[in-house]
Amino acid sequence: MHIVIAADSYKGCMRSDEVCAVIAAGFAAELPSAELCCVPMGDGGEGTLAAVVAATNATLHSVPVLDPLGRSITAQYAMMPDGRRAFVEMAAASGIELLQASELDPLRASSYGTGRLICAAMAAGVEEIVIGIGGSATVDGGAGLLQALGCRLLDADGRELPPGGAALARLAAIDSGGCEKRLRALRLHVACDVSNPLTGPRGAAAVFGPQKGATPAMVAELDAALAHWAAVLQAQGLAKDLEQPGDGAAGGVGFVLRTVAGAELRSGARLVAELVGLPEKLRHADLLITGEGRTDQQSLSGKLPVALAELARAAGVPCVLLSGAIEGDQEALRTHFTACFSTVSAVLPLDRVLAQARQSLYDRSRAIAAMLRLPRPNESFHGQNKLN
Repeated sequence: MHIVIAADSYKGCMRSDEVCAVIAAGFAAELPSAELCCVPMGDGGEGTLAAVVAATNATLHSVPVLDPLGRSITAQYAMMPDGRRAFVEMAAASGIELLQASELDPLRASSYGTGRLICAAMAAGVEEIVIGIGGSATVDGGAGLLQALGCRLLDADGRELPPGGAALARLAAIDSGGCEKRLRALRLHVACDVSNPLTGPRGAAAVFGPQKGATPAMVAELDAALAHWAAVLQAQGLAKDLEQPGDGAAGGVGFVLRTVAGAELRSGARLVAELVGLPEKLRHADLLITGEGRTDQQSLSGKLPVALAELARAAGVPCVLLSGAIEGDQEALRTHFTACFSTVSAVLPLDRVLAQARQSLYDRSRAIAAMLRLPRPNESFHGQNKLN
């Protein structure tokens, strides 16, 4: 029996490689003859770099960069074993986890450090870069990233703009310095799991700005600045269309990577899965175990476990969800997973436990019944395409 274990991190608790190891230990205790293959996963946000390294034996390269507020730090990118591809995690250089809550400042936070990581990978001679853009602290439209690559952003007096999204309102001209040509010489893929546009009610500032410390007044200021930024890029021929899904990812970094760099924006989970070779591993698998710290209705919108369940379905492999907690109605989850388990039950007041007892008993009974439908360890899963 060949079991692939490909889980996301349990945020605030265990990294994805630790989660996979614990699951593997439990399976090994009960199924000592099973072949267990651990594939730590991430969706492009913080922790994905470590997952990629753990799953592929990629090598880490340290680079001196600037954090979102311009302070000197050291960040890393991963060079894949083939030496032709690299993985860059935006959170490593421009992530919100690099700042204290009191330091959050979306008006001046910059993506410059991420640009330095890209520069370093380019200098190392890679032909292809996968960029995970989750977990950023910025709403600068990717301006800092371009500045790190040699692009000059000038105001009406010909002076360089300071870092941050607010300054983009004063942008008058862009001297690209040929950075767009250098970027387009690469194959760039962006791990992006949001469909938000750059501006407007669902844009980068409105939806993600508050998470990064923006007040309502800051949101309005940043949204106007991003609209002006896009207009200038378009006027100078660096951007054609301005309204594509995913442009608002990472405070607008998705927009710049798509337009100026010609990058492809794709599902983070699927992109990372391809990078670590998961589809190939599923070809030889009898079962996939996946999970995350908390699964809820948002997980149905393309988050990692559901994306992996779709890959497993395509390979004819049953997929079991094992998450730290599962919240909400599980009916929709059952259309994706053979069975769903949480490691702990929610701690609730007694009256709520009693009120939900019938549904809870049903959910757990159905999960156990689903597991009983799985073949015994000496039987094959292959050919079982129906997961429910």
